[in-house]
Amino acid sequence: MIRILQQDSRITKIIFAVIIGAAIVTMVITLVPGIFDNGAANDASVFATVHTPGVIGRIAGETTSIKTVEVQRAAEQQMQQQQLPEFYLQFIMQRAGQVQVERAVLKHEADRLGLQVSDDDLRSFLQHGPYSQYLFPGGTFIGQDQYVNFVESAFRLPVAQFETEVKSDIELQRLQALVTGGVSVADSAVRAQYLQTGTKVKFDYAVISGSDIKASINPSDADLQAFFKGNARLYANAIPETRKIEFFSFETSNLPGGAPAVSDADAQAYYQSHLDQYKTPEQVKTRHILITVPKGADAKTDAAAKAKAEDILKQVKAGGNFADLAKKNSDDPGSKDQGGELPMIATSSLDPAYAQAAMALNPGQTSGLVRSSFGYHIIQTESKQVAEVKPFAEVKASIIEQLQSQKSAAAAQNYATQLTAEAQKNGLDKTAAAHNLHVITTDYVAKDAIIPSLADSSGLLAAAFNAPKGAAPQSASSGEGYAIFQVQDIKVAHAPDFASYKSHILDNYRSQKTPELLNAQLIKLSDLAKKLGDLHKAAAQMNLTVKSSDLVGRDAQITDIGSLTGAASVVFTMPVGGISGPINEGVNGAVLQLTDKQEPSAADIAQHFDETKQALLNQQRQEAFSIFVDSLMNRYEKAGAIIYSKKPAQSPLGN
Repeated sequence: MIRILQQDSRITKIIFAVIIGAAIVTMVITLVPGIFDNGAANDASVFATVHTPGVIGRIAGETTSIKTVEVQRAAEQQMQQQQLPEFYLQFIMQRAGQVQVERAVLKHEADRLGLQVSDDDLRSFLQHGPYSQYLFPGGTFIGQDQYVNFVESAFRLPVAQFETEVKSDIELQRLQALVTGGVSVADSAVRAQYLQTGTKVKFDYAVISGSDIKASINPSDADLQAFFKGNARLYANAIPETRKIEFFSFETSNLPGGAPAVSDADAQAYYQSHLDQYKTPEQVKTRHILITVPKGADAKTDAAAKAKAEDILKQVKAGGNFADLAKKNSDDPGSKDQGGELPMIATSSLDPAYAQAAMALNPGQTSGLVRSSFGYHIIQTESKQVAEVKPFAEVKASIIEQLQSQKSAAAAQNYATQLTAEAQKNGLDKTAAAHNLHVITTDYVAKDAIIPSLADSSGLLAAAFNAPKGAAPQSASSGEGYAIFQVQDIKVAHAPDFASYKSHILDNYRSQKTPELLNAQLIKLSDLAKKLGDLHKAAAQMNLTVKSSDLVGRDAQITDIGSLTGAASVVFTMPVGGISGPINEGVNGAVLQLTDKQEPSAADIAQHFDETKQALLNQQRQEAFSIFVDSLMNRYEKAGAIIYSKKPAQSPLGN
């Protein structure tokens, strides 16, 4: 080695420099924390960064930044869907962020395995996948404009982002299929599974009502006082913040000088500059019979399809019922059951050959054979509409109404700005009096209160609860106008006194004690029933009613008990005559006695074998993929390939 280095070789020196340089880079990456982390650890706008594991991965590998705003958006959607209170937000954000991190890691792995999705793959998925009925009704693309509208309205995403996310979904499906492709289940496991899931039971049950238990709890004042003091933190802010607000308001309907006028000339000018809004595209409503020709089909296949279509055309011309022939023969699954009928569709969304032929027909006429990219059509035009621009006279009234609304809104905003400036200079009282308006002072109101004098008080309250006490007057929307306001006083959130809050304390006390007492009663009932060997006798001694179920399976819902997939599923493991322990589902509790059990026969198992096998296979594939995901995440985390922001994310609710 030394001899080689002593040679006067430029190439040798370069190789040596590269080796030394790589070693230095490796040392820097290893010894300097945070290098190549893209600042994610200190950037609140980034929830996390995922990169390819290993030294080379940190330098030149794929890197994915998960933006905090994306995590917030996902969390907000979950909050709205599940109607969760605001204090859940940080928990939901962490969960939503972790899902996106996991998804990024899986995509890195899918990319490494070469499972990327091409544009052709995407087109095929959109045409034949779950969105096909919306994007390709009757096998025909709806057109780019309608495609954009569909994506933006249904998913609230730009088309480019939608397509990126769909590609990512397909790629992750490919990864899951690859990972779980070797999973199998034995026939014996399938039979055992259906023996379990196909078993049906009938049972008697006595229910103890949680609400009855709760109503029976009557603590003394001393007990409640002790509970109140012992849970002081629970009540520290039980009385929410309230504010006293002084304001005057006006509505757009009583603006000084009346509503702004809109002339015919204004309307005409708007019409001329917005003609695209009033265009009616060329449209046609048709019936058709389609005989498909697969793409790339040979001449023989094409000729056979054409011959079949010609035979159907002869039947139509001979007086055959078009709708009946379509139902019997058409290869278009989207229209054949409706007798081949398609809705009124813009011709720009149709195959060009189909559109040209349909528009060439008069309503009621039937075409000859029409060859499109899908195959051979027989088309019957029902109605059509040529492209045109709606005349000004037809849309004049709506334009005037729209412009009137816009001008009124602008005038109201300007007037609110003027009044706010005057109030900041002269005070609310003088400003209101100068304009024949009246100042109102509210009582102390909460953030979710209703102020009767306003059409919508939410805007005023939101602004007032963000304004300091005594700050200069501000304006806020009042639904049908504006309010100019000041915050006179603030009562911060605080703990209540015992006397005024006693009813709430009693309810909380009962809610805390109910589960304990309910469980004690259930244990008593179960022990007594087992001792007597009879649920009916035990229930009678405790003044409880016994009910009976039908013969049911594991997917049943039982009145007062709920799903048999929960704690009550124990009934499927009991012998006939057996008595359960306490079945406590929170609201109510029950004790069960099994009266009948019917297990599936060999014939039943054979009949449901395939569907049971598929369900079991899906379950085991999901379990196998979960293990793979856990292992992959653990590998990325140990390699330091997932970097979370150290700064707390700002709450989108401003808390």
